[in-house]
Amino acid sequence: MTMPPEPPEHPLPPASSTTVYRAERRRRGRKGGGRRSVLRRILLTLLVVLVVVVAYAAGVGIWAVGQIQRTDALGDYSGRPAAGKGTNWLLVGSDTRKNLTKEQQKELHVGSDSGDETDTIIVLHYGASGPYLVSIPRDSYVSIPGHGKNKINASYALGGPELLARTVEQATGLRLDHYAEVNFAGFVDVVDALGGVEVCVPQDLSDSYSGADFEAGCQTMNGTEALAYARDRHSYANGDLGRVQAQRQLISAIADKALSPGTLLAPWKLLPFLNASLDALTVDQDAGLLNLGRLGLEMDDISHGDGSTTTVPIASEPSVPGVGDVVEWNETEAAELFSALRADTTIPTFGSN
Repeated sequence: MTMPPEPPEHPLPPASSTTVYRAERRRRGRKGGGRRSVLRRILLTLLVVLVVVVAYAAGVGIWAVGQIQRTDALGDYSGRPAAGKGTNWLLVGSDTRKNLTKEQQKELHVGSDSGDETDTIIVLHYGASGPYLVSIPRDSYVSIPGHGKNKINASYALGGPELLARTVEQATGLRLDHYAEVNFAGFVDVVDALGGVEVCVPQDLSDSYSGADFEAGCQTMNGTEALAYARDRHSYANGDLGRVQAQRQLISAIADKALSPGTLLAPWKLLPFLNASLDALTVDQDAGLLNLGRLGLEMDDISHGDGSTTTVPIASEPSVPGVGDVVEWNETEAAELFSALRADTTIPTFGSN
């Protein structure tokens, strides 16, 4: 007679649907937990990176604020133009030789004049319209408050940034919101800190006064070469008007290089550029980092074809006894230009300036 098999000591209960579900849930839970762990690591990494970036930006900002050099360029006075629409900056390139050694003066072809004047005077306007860069020829024959009529750049020599700003406001009818000035040596350092800038030279240039010696065509200029290009007015048939076009071109080239990803995303490039810029730059008392940032962005827009650039319309270039060769504005066209800037509307076009 066959005996039935003995039951196991610990019999296994039949698998119920509930048991199977729980086992499957634990298996899925282990997979889900692994995915959640990876996700947490990714989020933690992103958080760390964000903290580092914010700390870096904050640190740079705090450092930059402490480096900004300021001047009392924009003071109130009786008869000052009322504020218009949009924002107006006065951009000035000073030809001061202060702190330049004899060797530097020779290398930069700037001579050793002790007086301070301005090689570059430009109004930058932006708002609902623009941005616009408007060059004011340095030999413009205008009234200088308290000093009669003279070349506009003489106002800087007579009363520094404040008198220059006041002269520009009175001559244009524009109320200036901000002021920024760069000197010879500072300009060279800024361009060199960027590793040079790309400039397309419209014609062959040769000028012993500025040191300019370029063949027509696109090329990379270092700081010394860029300064020579910015100061050359003897190579152009239209003299100073040719120079102001070159100066606007250089400003756009610098802004384009400074705000490129290759500079902004590389601290080893960005920090030397910021250091050189802050050493070179002097601004009004109210200009902060946000204002300077907006200035750079508007310049970059111009370098990429937005807005436009122009020069105050010229009527004649006579010689005035005791003053020399000067530039007289076309009063009708100049008034139209400045009226458009005050109203923050599209500026008129006058010829090919």
